[in-house]
Amino acid sequence: MGKLVALTGNIAVATAMRQINPDVCAAYPITPSTQVMEQFSEYVADGLVDTELIATESEHSAMSACIGAAAAGGRVMTATSSQGLALMWEMLYIAAGMRFPITLACVNRALSAPINIHGDHSDSMGARDSGWIQIYAENAQEAYDNQIQTVRIAEHMDVRLPVMSCMDGFITSHAIDSLELLDDKTVRDFAGEYKATHPLLDVEHPVTYGALDLQDYFMEHKRAQAEAMKNSRKVILDVAREYKKLSGRGFEYFEEYYMDDAEIAIVILSSAAGTVKVVVDAMRAKGEKVGLLRPRVFRPFPYNELSDALSNVKAVAIMDRADSHGAEGGPLFMEFKSALYNNKKQPIMINKIFGLGGRDLMLPDIETVYRELRDIKNTGKIRTVSEYITVRGEEAAYGKA
Repeated sequence: MGKLVALTGNIAVATAMRQINPDVCAAYPITPSTQVMEQFSEYVADGLVDTELIATESEHSAMSACIGAAAAGGRVMTATSSQGLALMWEMLYIAAGMRFPITLACVNRALSAPINIHGDHSDSMGARDSGWIQIYAENAQEAYDNQIQTVRIAEHMDVRLPVMSCMDGFITSHAIDSLELLDDKTVRDFAGEYKATHPLLDVEHPVTYGALDLQDYFMEHKRAQAEAMKNSRKVILDVAREYKKLSGRGFEYFEEYYMDDAEIAIVILSSAAGTVKVVVDAMRAKGEKVGLLRPRVFRPFPYNELSDALSNVKAVAIMDRADSHGAEGGPLFMEFKSALYNNKKQPIMINKIFGLGGRDLMLPDIETVYRELRDIKNTGKIRTVSEYITVRGEEAAYGKA
C-alpha cells in the first residue's frame, strides 16, 4: 500500500520526476504545463534531486537542449503544452530519428488560433506522426503511473524512442485528485540506472550525431525506427505488468468498461472517459447494453487488439477532442476506421468532435450520443458520419452520410 495524497495532475507528474531523478531537465514555461517544471525546480533548489535544470529561451531550445543532453548520455525529461509543443516540432522528429529515449509530459491544450489556454488534443494529435510513443491518462493517478513507466519503455534496448505522456489541461493538470504514491526507493529502483548507448562524452569511443543521411541509408534508418515502434508494443505491456506488481494497478493498451456484452459503445480518450462512465452506469441500471472503450496507448496504435474489442459491437461513436481539417472526421476516428476496415465483422461507426478549447462535455450530451447509436443499431441508418457536437447552431455539422 502506497501513500495516499491529494495532488493536482501536474504535481503528481513532478513528483514522479523527482522520484526518478533524471540527469537533465530543460524547459520553457507554458500554460497549463508550467506547474510541472515550477514544482520540479523547487526540488532542484532544495537539493532533493541531482538534476541539471536548464531554463531556456523557448520550447524549441528546450527540446534542443534535451537532445544534446541525451546525446551526451543523460536521462532527460521535459514538459510542455500546445504552442510549446508546436515550437518543438522540428526537434521532435530529430529526437525520434536519433533514437533518444527522452520523456515529455504533454499537458494537452488547444493549438491557436484563436488563442485558447484550455484542454483539447490538437497539440499531441498534431505530433502523432513524429515518431514519439504516446500514452494518455484519464486522471492524476494514471498521469503519475504513466510518467514512471515512460522511462522504462523509452530506454528499453529494443525501443530507444522518446515517449510523450499526455493528460488533459486544467481538467487533470490543475484539479486536485486523490491518488496513491509509491515510496521514493521503489520508484527509483523500478526506473533503474540509466544505460547510455554511444554517448558523445565517451571520448574513448568517439561518435557523430546529426550526420548527413542521403538515399543510400535514410530508408534503412527509418525502417529501424519503425521496427522499434513495433517493438514497443510488447515492451509497454511488459513494463505495465512489472509495475502492477509494485503498485497493484494494472495497465493495458486500453480500458474496457462494460464491453463484454455491449451492443453500442463510445470510444474516447483521457479525462472525458470518466464522465462517460457515469452515463454508462445509469443506462446499464436501466438494462441497456452500452459500453465504453478508452484507449491509453495511441502510438503505437494497437489496431488488432482494438479491432477485436469492437468486433461484437453493433454501432460505435468515436469521439475526438481534435479535428483533422479536410478529412472526414478526427484523427482517432480515422485510426479506428483504418483498423477495422478489413474486418469481416465490424460495427457501424460515427464520429463526434467535442470539447475543443476545453468546452465541457455534459451528461446529456453523452446520453444523446448513445440514443443516436441505439437508433443506428436498430435501423442500420447513419444520419451524419462526422459532426461537431455541443456547438451553437445547426451549421456546425459538416459530414453528411
